[in-house]
Amino acid sequence: MKYQYITIEGNIGAGKTTLSHMLATHYNAKLILEEFAENPFLSKFYENPKQFAFPLELFFMAERYKQMKEMMSMKELFQRVTISDYLFTKSLLFAKVTLPEEEFRLYHRLYDMINQHVPLPDVLIYLHAPISKLQSNIKKRNRQYEQHIPNDYLFQIQETYTSYIKQHPIKTIFVDASNADFIDNPAHVQVVIDALEKDLEVGQHYFSLP
Repeated sequence: MKYQYITIEGNIGAGKTTLSHMLATHYNAKLILEEFAENPFLSKFYENPKQFAFPLELFFMAERYKQMKEMMSMKELFQRVTISDYLFTKSLLFAKVTLPEEEFRLYHRLYDMINQHVPLPDVLIYLHAPISKLQSNIKKRNRQYEQHIPNDYLFQIQETYTSYIKQHPIKTIFVDASNADFIDNPAHVQVVIDALEKDLEVGQHYFSLP
């Protein structure tokens, strides 16, 4: 494995955590998963986005930084493969969608102070799925607070992610996950493994699943 730090990203319900688990098993890698369930503002946010967006995003950023800091302090970080199911920049991307302009400017200042201490992954795997597929996956995993996420919100998140990827020089494996079934179709996981073994340049590299 030529990469030591791999990050998997995508919209809500894209399959990030599932793929992270499977790649971590394949590579015997250290796995870092976002602890979203620990956020006390998450269910409140879906009930009242305007009131709870700022504390929600602030809590997420603090927890992600805490995880990243712990990861960087571990001696084995650069001695074995590490896989995470989120990019720290996710904090800023979601805040851009959820926060009003003045709050986002404040949030951005805090983010900039923290982000300079967080390493970028060697490669980013981005799972791109249509909104209908995301909604299907969201309903299937049956987290009660997610069951009424509007399509428009998912679309805004999708657009923000793809815009960021196109504008930033990061090596990205862009996977069309329209028909992704990483649990029951080993060929889908194999596409990602094969992509990781290619000699890729910085920029976006597109792969589709059979």
